[in-house]
This record gives sequence, C-alpha cells and structure tokens, in this order.
Amino acid sequence: MSLRLLDTVPDFTQDSTIGPLRFYDWAGDDWVLLFSHPRAFTPVCTTELGAVARLKPEFDRRGVKVLGLSVDPVDSHRRWAEDIAETQGTTLNFPLIADHDRRVADLLGLIHPNASDTATVRTVFVIDPARRVRLTLTYPASTGRNFAEILRAIDSILLTETHKVATPADWRDGDDVIILPSVSDEGATALFPDGWTAHKPYLRTVKQPAKGG
Repeated sequence: MSLRLLDTVPDFTQDSTIGPLRFYDWAGDDWVLLFSHPRAFTPVCTTELGAVARLKPEFDRRGVKVLGLSVDPVDSHRRWAEDIAETQGTTLNFPLIADHDRRVADLLGLIHPNASDTATVRTVFVIDPARRVRLTLTYPASTGRNFAEILRAIDSILLTETHKVATPADWRDGDDVIILPSVSDEGATALFPDGWTAHKPYLRTVKQPAKGG
C-alpha cells in the first residue's frame, strides 16, 4: 500500500515511547504530522528529532500533533532520546512509534525496496482530522528535512481549508493569496469586498483572509 493525497490513513496500534499507541484514539480530532525514520541512532534523523522537539510549540499552536516512527524497539528509542538531548540540546517531547516488526511501515507503504528492504524511507504525512492524507513528502537518507517548510505548508493547508483561496509559490503566512479560479468575479466580490488585483482572468490575488474567518 502506498498512501496518496486524500487517501484515508488506516488505524493501527503499535508500541511507542508512551506505551501502546492506537493511532485514531491518540490523534483524536486533531491534525497530525507523522514522520518516519530508517532506524534509531542515525545522524541526520537525530538532528531532525531535535529540530521537531524545538518546534513543537509551533505545531501545538496550529493544532497539529507530532508523531515519529522508526523500526526499532522502545528501549532503543529511549536510549536514542538520551543522545538527542545530549547532542541537540532538547528533550524529546512527542511520541516515537517503535515499529520493531515493521507492521506500521508496511501498512503505510514506508518500505521502498529500491532504497532498502528493511528500513523505512524518510516520509512525512500531514493528516487531517478525518484521517485523510493532505500532504506527503519523501526524502533521501542523506537530506535532512526542512521543518520550517513543513510548517509553511501546514499554514497553507489550514488557510485554504476554510477560505476559497490558494497560496502562490514561496508564500508565507500573511502574504497575498490567489482567489480560486472556480470562484466567479461576482462570488469574489461577496467574499472579498475590499477588492483584488486581476493579473489575468485566471490569476487574481487578494490580501490574505483572517484565519478562521
């Protein structure tokens, strides 16, 4: 199985650093960032886990729970957490799935035989409260993930979830956005009474709407 955009993430129960974790129960009604690692005690992933731990307040502020996964038992994860604290200067503050039997990795399509037939690839899923995949990224083992970019993408997804807009290339929270082509000028007038800029009939930019509005 290979999860694609808007596929439903299946439920699972697996060991974790906080005990047995049933995914749907743990996620509740929140958004989830689930990201996988090949194994414990790998250098790039050590820096990534430290980066996410430092950014966790930003994920919390957006209503996004964070969940890591690696194909090692819980005791390895706990020893790895000590290394993360020592080398990255931060405590691991979110659960890590201990996918020792690779059951979750197989369920979510995280084993790519051309890369490795035993270790998970380094994939990111952003999952909505309906358990649908809203973003997926897969990185090579040598390239550390940019979690500031992942936060930026989450900001875009959350904004476009509630407003009829899209975000342009290199958009950051607060920048102008694009009115969806499916919205007529008449409809846009009702949605954006202060007006917009029409660069082309299909490309209309407008000030970012207020979040939650």
